[in-house]
Amino acid sequence: MTGVCQRGIVTVKIVLLPDTRPPHTQTRTMEKILILTTGGTIDKVYFDARSTYEVGPPNIAIVLGELDLAIDYSVRSLLKKDSLEITDQDRALILQAVEQAKEEHILITHGTDTMIQTARSLAGVRGKTIVLTGALTPALFKTTDALFNIGCALAAVQILPAGVYIAMNGAVFPHDKVRKNLRENRFEEL
Repeated sequence: MTGVCQRGIVTVKIVLLPDTRPPHTQTRTMEKILILTTGGTIDKVYFDARSTYEVGPPNIAIVLGELDLAIDYSVRSLLKKDSLEITDQDRALILQAVEQAKEEHILITHGTDTMIQTARSLAGVRGKTIVLTGALTPALFKTTDALFNIGCALAAVQILPAGVYIAMNGAVFPHDKVRKNLRENRFEEL
């Protein structure tokens, strides 16, 4: 497997070599994925009586729990904040959780407004593949982009080399080659 960065978007070429071991010894073990949640729109729930959205429990646990996945993962909630409320102290907490994690593959759900800032704060982490993703509409809405973004991020965290990436809008970007286009309400390469 090789990762190539072209025009700021990560392109991954996967080469599968035949397994020459006897069939009874051929096993594929995937490493466990740690999913850290921080809140953001992906975790927002609508309270009809108050006509407001609030950050609720990690929706990724609900989304993934409804699927028959062939991956080993755990979900750990770090924060329940809108990303505009995430502070440098919160980013230090996220960094500490990533650095102390035994897992080398880490997916972080995060609000989209400050996702890039948090990704940059993780740039110094070595030996781990870290993918941040989020949603522009809450994960439990019927027409959400969360499901697609989560799927893209789960694939990316398993196949990309160590580094920090953002998976949004059907693309995976290196953390330093992406911006959120507020006018178009999407992420795009720099």
